[in-house]
Amino acid sequence: MDLIKITPNKERARNILSMIALIEERIKLQNVEKMAALIISDYYEIIKELITAILLVDGYKTLSHKDLIDYVKEKYKEFSQHEISVLDNLRILRNRIAYEGFHIEKSHLSRNEYLFKSIIIKLRKILEEKGI
Repeated sequence: MDLIKITPNKERARNILSMIALIEERIKLQNVEKMAALIISDYYEIIKELITAILLVDGYKTLSHKDLIDYVKEKYKEFSQHEISVLDNLRILRNRIAYEGFHIEKSHLSRNEYLFKSIIIKLRKILEEKGI
């Protein structure tokens, strides 16, 4: 992992949470039939930003999305191997959506949305335990 040691920054983590709230609002407004790929990208963005906030509170930053997932895998044992795999697959899928114009069927979102939400809940709990 390529982590950069920084001074812990709870205020920046709180700012990230306010931006996440806007993304969550956007998800609610999107047409699931047409926008499944964009909704999946938004879930990835929320998860990525929550992990970024955790790193900030822990006194680290990274430029690598892969390192974000590896950090959670190494430091937060409450995540199962399956959840880590879901995160990595979501990262890859989001890259395909963003850089290749990959389209997703609504059924893929329907099958996996509960996993995304459960991971988000766990990440939020970690931040709450850290006073964020």
